[in-house]
Parts: sequence; C-alpha cells; structure tokens
Amino acid sequence: QVQLVESGGGLVQPGGSLRLSCVASRIWFKLYVMGWYRQASGKQRELVATITGGGTTNYADSVKGRFTISRDNAENTVYLQMNGLKSEDSAVYYCNAALSNSQYWGQGTQVTVSS
Repeated sequence: QVQLVESGGGLVQPGGSLRLSCVASRIWFKLYVMGWYRQASGKQRELVATITGGGTTNYADSVKGRFTISRDNAENTVYLQMNGLKSEDSAVYYCNAALSNSQYWGQGTQVTVSS
C-alpha cells in the first residue's frame, strides 16, 4: 500500500521559515509528479507547488518567490521550503503523488503562522 508521510509542520511567527518533508513508499517515486497542497479552515484544498521527476516546478502565485519545492529521488522524498511565512499561509499541508489516473495523499501536517 502506498504511503506518503509528511513532517515538519508547526507554529511559526510571521516572517519565519519552515521546511516540510514527505517520504513516499511503495511507489516508483521518480515517475510521479509530487505536489504540496493546503487546506485552510473553512476553505477548499488548493495547490501550493508541484515538481516533476525531472525537476520542473510549478507554484501558486501566492507563494512564488517565498516557497521552494524540491525532491530527492534517491530518498523518495519531496520537500517544501517555506520562507517569509504569512498568517494566510496557515493551513493543513498535504503531500500528493500523481501519475496518470493514480493519485495518493498524505495525512497532512498543520502549519500555523501566528505571533
């Protein structure tokens, strides 16, 4: 069974940084487009960033220039470096793996930006 396990969430002050990690198991990792999505309380889940196996990235406009997605195909891990965090970045962040008609989600990790 495919597993995506996120870590690295927590409480941070505005302007601070966090690094999220997601370790995937039981998938051919390098073939999958890996992504980070987030869902704030009372809102729909939204795309944050994606990265292909070859390293092509895509970002939501709201995080461009502040967040960086990367992956280590040897370690089956995708990262999200978040800098310059704002209160509106507070949400549960989910790791996603997508390939053709297959899609998998992690359990989510809470990020709270507050002073």
